[in-house]
Amino acid sequence: MTSPRLAGIRLHPIKSLDPVSVPEARIGPNGGLELDRAWALYSVDGKWINGKRAAAIHLIRAKYKHDLSSVGLSAPDDHRNLAPLRVKFPEETDRAAKWFSDYFEQQVIVRYAREGFPDDGLASGPTILSTASLQAVCDWFPGITLEEARERFRATLEVDGVPAFWEDQLFGPNENYVVRFKIGEVAFEGSNPCARCPVPPRNPRTGEDWLGFSKIFTEKRRTTLPSWSPTERFDHFYRLSTNTRVPSTEHGKLLRVGDSVAL
Repeated sequence: MTSPRLAGIRLHPIKSLDPVSVPEARIGPNGGLELDRAWALYSVDGKWINGKRAAAIHLIRAKYKHDLSSVGLSAPDDHRNLAPLRVKFPEETDRAAKWFSDYFEQQVIVRYAREGFPDDGLASGPTILSTASLQAVCDWFPGITLEEARERFRATLEVDGVPAFWEDQLFGPNENYVVRFKIGEVAFEGSNPCARCPVPPRNPRTGEDWLGFSKIFTEKRRTTLPSWSPTERFDHFYRLSTNTRVPSTEHGKLLRVGDSVAL
């Protein structure tokens, strides 16, 4: 028996940078959460500047005002004497772009989209992960704390009151099979297990790589896959958290920490 509830909401207002925990969040126009991944950094060739392409991004700290109306950006003290900067969020993209350009020593464009910049364009809703799953990862990698695991895997919604990898129940045996569930008053459709990238092996504060992380993770995930996990959806086992879609009827609805989760 489980009693799943929403234990945490973590927005990442600037894609690839620090998260902020909030007590509630509203579903935005694309099915994601309002102000989640609202800014993205681009190089002049039109490609994202993110953790997959630029490990130096891990050294940047982003600290938000409690109402997310501004963000303070800072780099290590020895990083070209780059002074901290506070800008209005999400309005002041140009001032932020100048700071990021100085940091990366290349022209950086900061773009704002009210609908956000999801990694999965077909499943643009929040990613969901259980506290127990994160704790299992900590057990696989001694020295990683629960908070560090959260920063490595960057899920938006965290559920507790359930066993590890409970979120594997939220997607079906094939991409045409929809698993519907609700968190509070918001209806979701589970999509697929989220494939991971080069970011989780890196320390989220220093960018230092944990050698062999992906290989260890893949083997542990394979050998601990629960009976409820649809194995057909795992072409490889370097996957954690569930991607979702949110019907347009749910846009504008509010999610709150403490909401119950119902399959």
